[in-house]
Amino acid sequence: MKKVITYGTFDLLHYGHINLLQRAKNYGDYLVVGLSTDDFNAQKNKSCYFSYEERKKMLEALRCVDMVIPETCWEQKTEDVKKYGIDVFVMGNDWEGKFDFLSDFCEVIYLPRTPEISTSRIKKELGENGKKNGQSQTEAE
Repeated sequence: MKKVITYGTFDLLHYGHINLLQRAKNYGDYLVVGLSTDDFNAQKNKSCYFSYEERKKMLEALRCVDMVIPETCWEQKTEDVKKYGIDVFVMGNDWEGKFDFLSDFCEVIYLPRTPEISTSRIKKELGENGKKNGQSQTEAE
């Protein structure tokens, strides 16, 4: 069995995330997703709409995801690759080169992102659409 791993926050799960996960799964038989915990996201100055447990449930509901593990720090990737017998490490190409050190333990692949979608873009657009002429939606009504 060929095992694949990828990592991410996966907040506001969208079709860009689904594309990445499905393409990652195509590199093997079993997909492990390292999901950033709320504490780890706080260390990265990242805030999420959904909690770790909620994001985990959404990922576990996807057919292409076989296992979700907590990502608690940057340094755990080498241990995870060894612990879970990973053959292929997959990340979006916005991380190109940053995880090449893992090639001592497994194949490392960077996949192109879905260019027109991102969680940051969704959050930004939702924030803009919640206002009318500089007023909050409730002020405008």
